[in-house]
Amino acid sequence: MKLYVGNLPWSTTDGDLESLFGSCGEVISARVITDRDTGRSRGFGFVEMPNADAQKAISELNGHSLESRELRVNEANEPKSRGGAGRGGGGRDRW
Repeated sequence: MKLYVGNLPWSTTDGDLESLFGSCGEVISARVITDRDTGRSRGFGFVEMPNADAQKAISELNGHSLESRELRVNEANEPKSRGGAGRGGGGRDRW
């Protein structure tokens, strides 16, 4: 299961995220999202864990204080498609 982790301190690294969520079970991947131009954290990230461990992480870490910031942890929503003819984004059937 992929988890969304919001309200991260700017200093949080991928390793910090992996270590924090590792206390709840197996971490498959952990990634802090960064701005592509500046490389600075955008204040959120994603952690992938087996379902049972992810549920435990949600219950234990949602609202957890990290460097005086209250984390938001929940199941990640699948990203919506960014292209297609309807939005002018590269659909092949355009007139």
